[in-house]
Amino acid sequence: MADEAIFYQGKQHAVLLIPGLVGTPREMRFVARALVNEGYTVSVPVIPGYTMGSRATNWKAWLASLREHYSELRKTHETVSVGGLCIGGALALALAVEEPSINSLALYAVTLKWDGWAIPWYRVLLKVWYLTPWRNKYSFFEREPYGLKNEALRARVAKAMKQHAESEVGEASTSIDHIHQADLLTRHVNARLSQIRNDCLLVHGVDDDTTSPRNTLHVYDTISSPIKRKILLDDCYHIITMDNEREIVANETVAFFRDSIRRLNGSGRPSETHIISKALRRAQRAAARA
Repeated sequence: MADEAIFYQGKQHAVLLIPGLVGTPREMRFVARALVNEGYTVSVPVIPGYTMGSRATNWKAWLASLREHYSELRKTHETVSVGGLCIGGALALALAVEEPSINSLALYAVTLKWDGWAIPWYRVLLKVWYLTPWRNKYSFFEREPYGLKNEALRARVAKAMKQHAESEVGEASTSIDHIHQADLLTRHVNARLSQIRNDCLLVHGVDDDTTSPRNTLHVYDTISSPIKRKILLDDCYHIITMDNEREIVANETVAFFRDSIRRLNGSGRPSETHIISKALRRAQRAAARA
């Protein structure tokens, strides 16, 4: 089943949000609503061959589709910022290489390498399997904890996955074609990180089950952005836009985009107040005592 795009009309500033691989626009709904309340136009498109319910195309087609969405927003808005979750974060970076006029980026659990604690050891063998004639006979199946630390939400997703083979966080399985194209995309992005100069916010869970914070730290250390901020969260897994600390993710995104526009317009000092993960602060205090 195909999912529906999300679009909210706002004022002079716009945000393009990109969900995860074979994910759904609903993954970005909480962040989208926070941005709408701030007055932004928000678009979370369905990307053919990438979003849940569509047969895999290639990563260049995904990027071309996003460039079209970005171009449409740019025609009618003073600034356009871009946010992306997981492989959507890699797509946001690829888009910024092609469209340097993007005002700012928000990367949520950005993924250049699947190295989280829940990724099975045989994941690396899929690259070899892709080269065999049987590649269309196998998919990578999602499993507990589905990128979610929130137990109630995880139970709801698990039930939907069992009954319908899909949920609000995407499909129950990811084809090898999707995975192969994502690998090609991340290779492309990794070679061009130093070209990124956009204001950049990076948010990642320290216990991410799918992709470790090393991804965010690598991007943060490699990009050439003069303005960049990284935030590590301690009470969520991979899908940080929906999990326990989604309010922090949304509020930090709003504050970062607002400050970026202020810097661009020279219309005032950026906010110095940022919301810090309470769970991470407790963990840091406990580590200091130990």
